[in-house]
Amino acid sequence: MTRIQRADERYPGGDPAAGIETRHALSFGPHYDPDNLRFGALLACNEERLAPGAGFDEHPHSHTEIVTWVVEGELTHHDTAGHTTVVRPGDLQRLGSAGGVRHVERNDADVPLVFVQMWFAPLVPGGEPTYEVVRALDGAYDLPGADARLHVLRTAAGEHTAVPAADFAYVHVVRGTVRLDGDGVELGPGDAARITGGEAHTLVATTDAEALIWEMRDWRKALG
Repeated sequence: MTRIQRADERYPGGDPAAGIETRHALSFGPHYDPDNLRFGALLACNEERLAPGAGFDEHPHSHTEIVTWVVEGELTHHDTAGHTTVVRPGDLQRLGSAGGVRHVERNDADVPLVFVQMWFAPLVPGGEPTYEVVRALDGAYDLPGADARLHVLRTAAGEHTAVPAADFAYVHVVRGTVRLDGDGVELGPGDAARITGGEAHTLVATTDAEALIWEMRDWRKALG
């Protein structure tokens, strides 16, 4: 089964007056939808746009694996576990909030910042916060705390890429356009496909494209 969510179907959020624009793929904050609370281990997939000088002041997280992918600009991160980092396009940042951590996210550059932030439910809550940045990620990234794996797709027009057979597969298009299963639906920037059923699918790039593909095991299997 495949569900398509278009970019303009996301829930709007943020604070445009403060230079923060957010688009939520799943139920979030005041946009409560009991039929859209999570997809596999994925709890949130937020597209964030921060104007120069804008940002999120210090705020808490707990019991969540937070993965951030920078599309344009530079993200400055500070957290109460002692990490200060500048994350750039192509870098992946992971913050395991565990039993609790607070952080600040800002655009300290003089150009707009665009990033995608994804939250995952950990298999085991609690513990000590963890943090890492993978520079210029190319290929796959494992998120064992949520039994998930990310595939970063950068492809030229006409190329075919397999979407892994998984209990849950989530495809988010960052830039360009792709077509699901060749003669199927076309997806553009901000569009997403949620795939269940454990069958393999194919993405065909109809332009040069970049996409994030998550494969996730059913967490109920992982726990039992």
